[in-house]
Order: sequence, then structure tokens, then C-alpha cells
Amino acid sequence: MTQKTILNDTHRALGAKMVDFGGWDMPIHYGSQIDEHHGVRQDAGMFDVSHMTVVDLTGPRVREFPRQLVANSVDKLKVPGKALYTAMLNEQGGVIDDLIVYYMGETFFRLVVNAATRDKDLAWIAGQAKAFDVTVTERPEYGMVAVQGPNARDKVLGLLREEDRARIGKLGRFAAGEATTTEGVPVFVARTGYTGEDGFEVIVPEAQTVAFWNALLAAGVKPAGLGARDTLRLEAGMNLYGQDMDETVTPYEAALGWTIALDEGRNFIGRGALETQMAAGVPRQLVGLVMDEKGVLRHGQKVLTANGEGEVLSGTFSPTLGKAIAFARIPSGEPGAVRVDIRGREVPVRLVKFPFVREGKAQPGM
Repeated sequence: MTQKTILNDTHRALGAKMVDFGGWDMPIHYGSQIDEHHGVRQDAGMFDVSHMTVVDLTGPRVREFPRQLVANSVDKLKVPGKALYTAMLNEQGGVIDDLIVYYMGETFFRLVVNAATRDKDLAWIAGQAKAFDVTVTERPEYGMVAVQGPNARDKVLGLLREEDRARIGKLGRFAAGEATTTEGVPVFVARTGYTGEDGFEVIVPEAQTVAFWNALLAAGVKPAGLGARDTLRLEAGMNLYGQDMDETVTPYEAALGWTIALDEGRNFIGRGALETQMAAGVPRQLVGLVMDEKGVLRHGQKVLTANGEGEVLSGTFSPTLGKAIAFARIPSGEPGAVRVDIRGREVPVRLVKFPFVREGKAQPGM
């Protein structure tokens, strides 16, 4: 059965084209995916991300639990509200899911995990939590709105009580705080996102989510759908779970080695497999591709290198760059001249370092 967020009727009233996304009925665009993309890069756009899963972990041993659960080190989190991006791994080092961990206090951590992986994530987290006597609580009573773009933070701050604006406005990247809107609604505001632009992701009580969305709309924030979200995140060099990584892929094979902390004395799940892989040599690598010829790079296309074949994972036309870009997984080693098989024609592509776009601007070499 397809699930709907609290904003479903609102999307339809705004003329959204709806599609199935991981079992959720979600807007792909509201008329023009390209306009929505540029709106986020140049001003401010908002996304309904209420399908994401908020999970609260509580208990006296709660800090010990994520030390084992995730590959990054929560020991870095010392100030309430600070967050980090990380992955949960299986024993083979494969990625069960990528997520954000918030440190709320010594007895309270918050996780935000992907929508399509909700059931397996909750089962995995609950199973691992038993040894630590940690209580795992899903929070379906919340909605979530991501407001992204160079003017996004000011738009959100304008909806908060005056006494909260300065404090929330000073939040650093990957930090969060609780605040109250001018309408008296408590919200959780995190300086995080999935677009490569600055902005906030705001957790709102579900009953007030429609009013919060409409207040943003009245403030000039334009709605954006999954289509723009996908082109924005790929330009920003951000992986999509299920397409760029999954349980058969380690973080090292997904260009996420930076999310692994091999700190002494912390035996997180999958650590042994990662150390074995590093010692033997990582067999595959995730790379960025740019195609200067006309055409579009798409998921599943064959990538030809000097070391063998790879595959395009995420591919799209980049509205910011005006050309096709992609993530591909190819054999490790020097790849030589790289081509992509597009309907039987070998088209040359360039390997580039991602992100492709940073803060609205093309990176050197694009």
C-alpha cells in the first residue's frame, strides 16, 4: 500500500506530478524540474522530506550503542545538537544505510534514516540495541521540510520567534537546535541538507507541518520535487542509497572512506571486513564522469576502462553545468581513456573529482 505524507494534498493542490518513491506517493516536480533546480541554486526551495524516518535512542548506555552501530565515531560529538554523517554496516562491511546521527545528550541520540530502508533499518537498530538496553523509538508524529539555497536560512529564521533567531542563525554546519515558530510551534532545526547548498532541515509536529509549509510558501520559498532533489544532490557529489551503494558495497567502494573512523578500541560492526579489504586492496572505485558530447548518462550504462568494465550508477543532465554527469563504479587502478557504451556507441567521458558543483558554481575542470 502506497504511503502518503501529511503534505500529500498540499502537493496536489500546487499542481505536483506525483510518483511512487520507495512506496511513498511523492512529488517529482510542480511544473518544471529545471526551474526548481535553479531556484534552489539561486534563491531558496523547499522539499517535503516527511517520508524520512526519525528514530530516537534513549537510555543510560546510549553513547556506547552508536559507537558499535555506525562506522564514523560519535566520540567526535561532544556538544548537544552536533551531528555527523555516517553509515550502518553489516558484518561484511556492506552499507545497510547511510544516516545522520545527532547527539542530544548523554542519554539521548537521534537518527534520521532513509525512507525506502525504514523497515530493515528499524529491525537492525532494534536488534543491535538489545545488548545495550537502549530504547529505540520511531517518531512518525513528525513531518520534515528541507529548505535549501543561498537565501534558505534567512527564510526559515524569519518564521522563528525573535528570541530564537540569533541562536539558530549561529548554528554551524551539521548542528541542530530546538526553537519555536512565531505561531508557537516547537521545531527541531538542523543545518544539514542534500543539495550542496546551505539551508536547514526542519522537523515539525505533523499536525503543524502543512501550516509551516504554507508559511514558507508565503515567504517566497518555492516548492521543489524529487527530480530537482536528484540533480542537485548528484551535482553536489552525494550518494543515493540503493543506487550508488547498498549492502554489497563497502564505504571504500562508494567514495565514503571519509565517513569511516578506525579509532583505537572501537570495534564497530563491519570493521574487520573493512580492514581486510584495505589490506588486500579495494577492488572497485566510485568516480565522477562528465560527458562533453550531447546526450545523457543514465543508470546501467556500461563503462569501458583499461582495467575492465564498470557501470554508471547515477547519471543525469546537469542543469548547472549544461552537460551530462554521472557517478560510476569501475575497477580500481589507472583507468586510461574511459568510454561509456550508449546504445552501442562508445562515447568518450572525462573522469573528474566531485562535487561537480559547489555553492552554485561549477568546480574547476568541469
